[in-house]
Amino acid sequence: MFSPKYIQSTWQKFNTFPMETLTKIWVHKRREEQRQRSVSQMKEDYEAYGITGNCFDLAIWLLDEFKKDRIEAYPIGHDIGSEEAHVAVMALDEKGNRFLCDLGDQWLSPILLDVNENFSHAKHSGFFPAADIQVIPSKETVEIHYHRPNGKMSRQHYDLQPIELEDFMRAAEISQNNIYPKPLLECRIPYKNETAHWEFYNWKSYLSTTEGIKNDKDLTGKLEGWVERIHAKTGYHRDFLLETLTAYKELDN
Repeated sequence: MFSPKYIQSTWQKFNTFPMETLTKIWVHKRREEQRQRSVSQMKEDYEAYGITGNCFDLAIWLLDEFKKDRIEAYPIGHDIGSEEAHVAVMALDEKGNRFLCDLGDQWLSPILLDVNENFSHAKHSGFFPAADIQVIPSKETVEIHYHRPNGKMSRQHYDLQPIELEDFMRAAEISQNNIYPKPLLECRIPYKNETAHWEFYNWKSYLSTTEGIKNDKDLTGKLEGWVERIHAKTGYHRDFLLETLTAYKELDN
């Protein structure tokens, strides 16, 4: 169910990469056209500011790394071209087995989708922070169930048909032009003997662990406090954080 070492090796290049919408508004303020960045531009921005991007940015970058490492891969997702769009990557091993690779949702490891019924109905750990997962496949889609320590269950689904590159890049541009007024950042961070999931959304933040959710102190209205908190979790440059968070505050007013 875990991917082979050569797929893991490429995936692990992104272990410290958050998924966020802060970069989206930062790019939006600087460009009038083609707001979806190239991989080379994303690398420049990462070196300069420590920033990554949203699910489209991460999927495009991961696809490029798989190509360099000679691993067959293609984009998948759901609601492509709409405000609800979400994308990930499917990587294939040498036997043609498919592995779901979702940096946008901050998975810990790719997971095998070509599974038998016993596997798909069982809960598995080690793939997603602070949750056991179930893989529920069908002919054209796969649904993932996330089982949290507090008994809550959430879902994500993917259409398994490969997205044509032209359609994928068109959807990426649509996504980069859609600025939702509530900032979002998710990242994987070490916590005791596990990798936990930290989330900043709509001016609140919390850590999801196998012990349950641990809410951070409220910092509503204190931009400098948010800058320091997010910087400590991600290493993002403070000037970048202050600029983007200020822009989001202006949208929210």
